[in-house]
Amino acid sequence: MTGAANRVDVRCYVIVDPAACGGRDPVAVAQAAAKGGATIIQLRDKSGEVRRMLALARAIKQALAPFNVPLVINDRVDVALAAGADGAHVGQGDLPAEDARRLLGEEAILGLSHKIPAEVAASPVQSLSYAAIGGIFPTTSKKQGASGLAAFADMASAMRARAPDLPIVGIAGITAENAASVIAAGADGVAVISAVCGADDPEAATRRLRAVVDAALAKREDAA
Repeated sequence: MTGAANRVDVRCYVIVDPAACGGRDPVAVAQAAAKGGATIIQLRDKSGEVRRMLALARAIKQALAPFNVPLVINDRVDVALAAGADGAHVGQGDLPAEDARRLLGEEAILGLSHKIPAEVAASPVQSLSYAAIGGIFPTTSKKQGASGLAAFADMASAMRARAPDLPIVGIAGITAENAASVIAAGADGVAVISAVCGADDPEAATRRLRAVVDAALAKREDAA
């Protein structure tokens, strides 16, 4: 597998979306998440204002530097490169992952979203640093149906069969209350937006989520 030289830690994957921050500074939210134990942060900005996104990406990258938490950019490989981010995350309708990898280089982090079994079966796993699978639960951030835990477990198993060492992150509608079930179903970590960005205290919310995920991973390891 190409990608980051070390296995990407997707345990507590926080997606910072300015639209979900309730008017708060996204840079402050990202920094609070890092303090709370986020292992990777993604900037997701669907506004289409590239210069604003670039400025925000640079500011978040600087804010995360003391915590050694990597930053990836949703959709925009050009912004990731210009901002000096650690990588990018693309969807099925974005720049193909193989092309994103060529642009980003072998050491960058690159993630790809998978919503249905056919996408898992066709996934360019050799180009990826991690695979995101979902949506699992209903969410307000995207108008799409929820696949549920059983479908997620099946897709995670299929992905694991194709790429045993590729980290898998569950996504959509995940909270501290249901994160353990996602780990039990086969995820190596969970990605959240509103559970942190919309929380009264993003740092405390991240800390709680991280504790739940770590406990669930330890329980799965003990049972193996």
